[in-house]
Amino acid sequence: MTIYSHLPVYKASYDLILELFKVIKEFNKEYKYTLGESIKKEAMEMITDIYRANASFSKKPHIEKAREKIETIRMFFRLARDLRQVGLKRFVDINEKIENISKQLSAWQRSQK
Repeated sequence: MTIYSHLPVYKASYDLILELFKVIKEFNKEYKYTLGESIKKEAMEMITDIYRANASFSKKPHIEKAREKIETIRMFFRLARDLRQVGLKRFVDINEKIENISKQLSAWQRSQK
C-alpha cells in the first residue's frame, strides 16, 4: 500500500478542496450555508473515499463512490456558476481540476478490473 498523500489523485483532490473552500467563502450568505456547505461536504467525502480506496484491499466500491462525489461536485458547482456565485475564470479553473480528478478516478477504476 502506498502512502495516500503520495497519490496524484489525492493531491489533486486536496488542491481542489482548498480552492473550493476559498471560493465558497465568497458566496452570498443566501448560498454559502446551503449550496456551499453541500459542495464542501461532497468534497470531503470524496477525499475520504480516495483514502479508503487506497487503504482497502477491495478498492472498487470506494473508487465508485469517489467518482459519484466528483460528479455531484461538478453539478453543484455549475449551479453556483448559474446563480452567479462564481466568476467565469474561476469556474473554468476549478472545472479543469474537477475534470482532472474525474479522469484519474476513471483510470484507477479501470486498472482495478
